[in-house]
Amino acid sequence: MTDKKILLVDDDTDLLRGMAFTLRASGYQVVNAQDAITAVSTARDTHPDLIVLDIGLPGGDGFMVMERLKDLMILTPVIVVSAKESGPNRKRALEAGAQAFFQKPVDRVQFMFAVRRALNITPDE
Repeated sequence: MTDKKILLVDDDTDLLRGMAFTLRASGYQVVNAQDAITAVSTARDTHPDLIVLDIGLPGGDGFMVMERLKDLMILTPVIVVSAKESGPNRKRALEAGAQAFFQKPVDRVQFMFAVRRALNITPDE
């Protein structure tokens, strides 16, 4: 069991449940947010070790969330998961500081590898 906390931000309830199940099965603590405003306040209040962030959110997009987090000096690593076209969004997300970008549907093995890498967890941990 790890003490790492991950904030999942997505307005798709089914996706949130699936990703939360996968992360919890790997020993992570999970908190959720379903809109941009709640994402920023939850990150501020819970101090997650990693944020998994959708681009298309009610109340503002994922890029706005990333910018607001930087303004608040919340320097938590971010992995972007989006249904939006990957080309320009991938480039923009990575330029904004995202550790990785995944287009939905997400390959779970690659996603979990990116989570461990973003959290600096070695394979034997």
